[in-house]
Amino acid sequence: MTNVEHGGRAGNAFVGAAQTTRARLGALRIGLWAIAAILAVRQVAAVLSTPKADRLTDLETWVGPNGVLHVKGSLYDSTRFTGTPFGGLVLKPLTRAAEQALGWGWTFGTLLLVVALGLIAARALPPPVSRRTSLLAAPVAISLLMLSLPVRNALYLGQTSIIPVLLVLLGCFTVRGERACGVLIGFAAALQPTVLLFAPLLWFTGRRRAAASTATAFAALAGLAWAVMPHDSNTYWVHHLAGVGLGKDADDLANQSLHGALLRFGLSGPLEIGLFLALGAAVAFVGLRRAVRYARDGQLLLAVAMTGCVAVVVSPTSWQHQLLWVLLAVVGRVGRKTADRRVWPVAVLLVVTLPAKMLLPDMPALHPLRDNAALIAALAAATAVPFLSRTSEFYRAPIPTAYAAPVPTRWNRLPLLPFPGRVLTRPNLLLELLLIRVGYSAYQQVRLAATGGTNAGGRATAEHHGTQVLAIERFLRLDIEHWVNHAVVGVPFLRDFLDFYYESFHFGVPLTILGVLYVRRPADYRWARSALGFATLFALVGFWLYPLAPPRLMPGLGVIDTVHGVQDFSKPDYGTLTELTNQYAAMPSLHFGWSLWCGVVIVILAPRWWMKALGLLHPFFTVSAIVATGNHWVLDVAGGAAVVAAGFGVTCLLQGPRPRTLMEPVEAGANEPVPVAGRTPG
Repeated sequence: MTNVEHGGRAGNAFVGAAQTTRARLGALRIGLWAIAAILAVRQVAAVLSTPKADRLTDLETWVGPNGVLHVKGSLYDSTRFTGTPFGGLVLKPLTRAAEQALGWGWTFGTLLLVVALGLIAARALPPPVSRRTSLLAAPVAISLLMLSLPVRNALYLGQTSIIPVLLVLLGCFTVRGERACGVLIGFAAALQPTVLLFAPLLWFTGRRRAAASTATAFAALAGLAWAVMPHDSNTYWVHHLAGVGLGKDADDLANQSLHGALLRFGLSGPLEIGLFLALGAAVAFVGLRRAVRYARDGQLLLAVAMTGCVAVVVSPTSWQHQLLWVLLAVVGRVGRKTADRRVWPVAVLLVVTLPAKMLLPDMPALHPLRDNAALIAALAAATAVPFLSRTSEFYRAPIPTAYAAPVPTRWNRLPLLPFPGRVLTRPNLLLELLLIRVGYSAYQQVRLAATGGTNAGGRATAEHHGTQVLAIERFLRLDIEHWVNHAVVGVPFLRDFLDFYYESFHFGVPLTILGVLYVRRPADYRWARSALGFATLFALVGFWLYPLAPPRLMPGLGVIDTVHGVQDFSKPDYGTLTELTNQYAAMPSLHFGWSLWCGVVIVILAPRWWMKALGLLHPFFTVSAIVATGNHWVLDVAGGAAVVAAGFGVTCLLQGPRPRTLMEPVEAGANEPVPVAGRTPG
């Protein structure tokens, strides 16, 4: 075969690979845009399906038939209008049009602003982002914006808080000429005064004409509003100190500014004002100095986000719909290791997309963190998070993750996920804790929503399913719940022991095992954690599809509730625990499922036979407790075993079998490592 033929085949192979890559990227781009479109449609449907009296409440307060902008006199007589006098001046001519299209027009207009914001943010990503990557980033950015609490609040309330952010991004990344940039940012500052903090950023990054234009445009627009509405301007700028005291109380949880946090901590009067001014000045100095440094480093989008976070912190009021700056801070890169690179983006996304009560447990000691989660994220982005410089060797190439070589299997397609292998190093602890907490919160919400609460319809369905399970058990001669329950009740010490075991070991043992594996066996921690997560997910599907009343809540069965006390079947709440959890999440039994997971993990990983035996005692005591206390049927135990088996099975399918010998750590794509004899994984 000639060299020409070799070259021709190599060229054809290269062209074929390039075409395949383009086709995959095209399919991925279509899928991402489809997700963004679905989220947009969902948000619009959520707004328009809300009763008219409950949607766009802020907009209705301003421009509705009886809105503030229709009333003669001051805009701020009722304190319901929270915008600047210039904002009122801009909205006044739109009142008639807004009345006629208060729902559809405003909602779709806001949606278009969100799309424009996502497109500009994707194009503003710092190098070395290619054009192809930016095309993929645009639908991702739009999807994240649609999911974020600020956008959802702006759509639901009818707020204008997206406009200042969009004007700043247009000025910094789209328009040509410093004067045009300054005019846009000055217009944004006239709508939201703390945007003036962008003038120092422009000045100290060499765009002094833009900074001067920002100040001039703001002064001109504010002066115009003062000339047209002198009384309103005096009320806003002098009496209310740039809007302080308008709308909700400043100590409301929705106010995620430093001023709101100090008020929530119980400070007030001159002490609070002095402390707010001192801390605000310190945050502004540190944050703007860092923003200037990152702008000079070529990360202008990050610098803009940091400046916006400073504005959130130092503003007297920063309501939830004004916190988009925090989401933009996700573009910063943090961490030298690949495994640590995801911590900051995940933390930001959780803060700006989930209610604060899902992020932290409802414990009084954690309330300061939970109530000020968005403020803490903004403060961290502005002053503390060590974002990498583009000159750092780790900016483009972080320290790679070590993987174990895939374990040979009978099926060549395993693992199904296109990952190079099982990770040998332990994951980031903060990221794990965040994901575990959010996952458990989602688990609680699904359990509560599975039957629509404890309403009459849910109760009837759950009891009907209980009758079905009892009939199957009688056919199989497994209906031992009543006998075991009454036998245990007759032995006080055994009843007390099983009640204690039921209430105390359900969470403690799995968390202890996860903690030990995280410290001592990181590779096995990932394997075990994934199996537990999949098992819990499958159990949630069971709760949703088959709500089931446990034996203790079956009228006429005569099972004694040894843990919660005697139930009054004439009342649907069945005691105080109904307020905390869904009483009909019995099939499958996660009490037994989690205990079985503990037993399997201990049997597989424990180095001594007596440890393995102790591991098997936990599921034995758990199944005894859940049946004896009347909280589960015997078939619930089988369901728990099924979801655990499915959890381990799916983990194996997606990640491949667990390595039984320790592989020398290698980078992704390196040659397969050689097993180290006599050593176990991790």
